[in-house]
Amino acid sequence: MTMRRITRSIAVSAGLLCAASTFAQCDTIATLCEKNITSVYIPDGQFYRALLREDEVAEFDLTLFGGTTYRVAACSGTSDGNLIFSVYDKERNLLYSNKEFNNDPYWDLVVANTLDVTINAELDPSKANSGCAVLLIGFKR
Repeated sequence: MTMRRITRSIAVSAGLLCAASTFAQCDTIATLCEKNITSVYIPDGQFYRALLREDEVAEFDLTLFGGTTYRVAACSGTSDGNLIFSVYDKERNLLYSNKEFNNDPYWDLVVANTLDVTINAELDPSKANSGCAVLLIGFKR
């Protein structure tokens, strides 16, 4: 099976063509996902969203700064566990995947040195075949 990859810019372009109700769905999911970014974390203020169908994978590129603890929260739908997210370094070495942890909706990443990463997000095919993928990133106060 070949996975189709979409980048953030393609997701944004595709999103512009979608109905307003789809944007409302993503907003609702983002609001629900915020529960995973507790008061201990400050949101980075960025929007990481993509509309996914079937085997599509969204990619989000980030720079994580050394000496910081980050929380990555990943949501799709109204319940936890629908979204698989994986964090890779610039050489595409897997640093973490929530798939190994029952699709947990968040992960805390302690970064010793500044690091460029790519976060892939895809729907768990056993739970959803389309939906809005939302990632929220926060850093520890």
